[in-house]
Amino acid sequence: MPTSPPASFALTALTALSPLDGRYAAALAPLRPLLSEYGLMHRRVQVEIEWLIALSDAGFAEFAPLPESARSLLRALVQDFGEADAQAIKDIEKTTNHDVKAVEYWIKSRVRAHADAFPGLMHSLEFIHFACTSEDINNTSHALMLAAAREQVLLPALDRVAAQLQAMAHAHAGVAMLSRTHGQTASPTTVGKEAANVLARLRRAREQIAAVALPAKMNGAVGNYNAHLAAWPGFDWEAFSRRVVEERLGLTFNPYTIQIEPHDGMAELFDAIARADTILIDWCRDVWGYISLGYFRQKTRAGEVGSSTMPHKVNPIDFENAEGNFGLANALLSHLAQKLPISRWQRDLTDSTVLRNMGVAIGYALLGLTSLSRGMDKLELNEAALAADLDAAWEVLAEPVQTVMRRFGLADPYERLKDYTRGKAMTREAMHAFIDSLHELPDAERVRLKALTPASYTGLAQALARRI
Repeated sequence: MPTSPPASFALTALTALSPLDGRYAAALAPLRPLLSEYGLMHRRVQVEIEWLIALSDAGFAEFAPLPESARSLLRALVQDFGEADAQAIKDIEKTTNHDVKAVEYWIKSRVRAHADAFPGLMHSLEFIHFACTSEDINNTSHALMLAAAREQVLLPALDRVAAQLQAMAHAHAGVAMLSRTHGQTASPTTVGKEAANVLARLRRAREQIAAVALPAKMNGAVGNYNAHLAAWPGFDWEAFSRRVVEERLGLTFNPYTIQIEPHDGMAELFDAIARADTILIDWCRDVWGYISLGYFRQKTRAGEVGSSTMPHKVNPIDFENAEGNFGLANALLSHLAQKLPISRWQRDLTDSTVLRNMGVAIGYALLGLTSLSRGMDKLELNEAALAADLDAAWEVLAEPVQTVMRRFGLADPYERLKDYTRGKAMTREAMHAFIDSLHELPDAERVRLKALTPASYTGLAQALARRI
């Protein structure tokens, strides 16, 4: 009989429901301070503080400019923000049952606790969160979180894989490899050129990820500055909000919104990340196949086991893990991109719970990149296997022979080569016999064609691989 589990488990890496916080927790450590609930709280504090300082500089008689000492202390709340601060906000939320309001109350409590250090601000506490709806704080915070995760974690991880691909492209630029279109033997390429193909695609995808602007808004409950104008009717609140969003927070100002910023920029970013993932799924599957063919060996590690019963196994698990995690990432990224830009009327709350999974989606993408990079570090080229495959596929030279025949006007070149080679095993001797029969060709051309081998028939592959 199975034993009953304990009534409750402590949350540890072993009891976490998500493998991102369990089995793979160490690999995801760089994202944790950026895209967790802690990270969201941290950015909310940053936005509230910058809005407050900007209000003090707006020229209102009721709120004089804060002295430099007070600004420094306020920004220190952001700079020194830690887990204890996040927990304090969480404790306040138990009473407020509202996460953004808890941040406002926490900042006010910190100001009250150091009243002597905040001259003038004690009488202006209500300018904290002034005229803001929760989404003014949330949308800017989410954009800041994504910007940090993109610059500090995601792009560097992509760049590492790109660097590995470039190294492979250059190192193996001249190593010939049999192509397989439709799984059948085809015109040869080089190992380096195949890596270069992926690198070119990945670089474009990387540029698109980096180029996505992250819009933000600070315009009140339904996007019209209603409360702002009720307080100061003659003030240019739109210009003020633009300055806060662009100059103080480094984001892109969106002047037209409902209560929420419509998340189109987020959707573009998630789609762009998914495209990079898809390119790398393609590469994972190709490398898996090349390992199966013996083109690559994998470096082994002492003590590592490939199978519980077959001692010889060295499985391509890093590429399989990468493919699986990229797929999970894309499933989540696709839902985020399709759901977030949709909101009923001026606001519904469906985006709120979905946005809490940004870190999960990007976490799976990072896990895929980490697994792929680890797998590529283990690859060793088996040139003997590549050469043997090429030498067993002389039929691929039917293409250059019939193309030269076309150049010199010989009759029915394609049809003649098709009859001679299609579905048949070809050898050097068989191809040379056919070439020798082409008396209409100039002698020099027959000599040139007979000098060709499957390994030398690679076109511009080497040059293209070295150029990237």
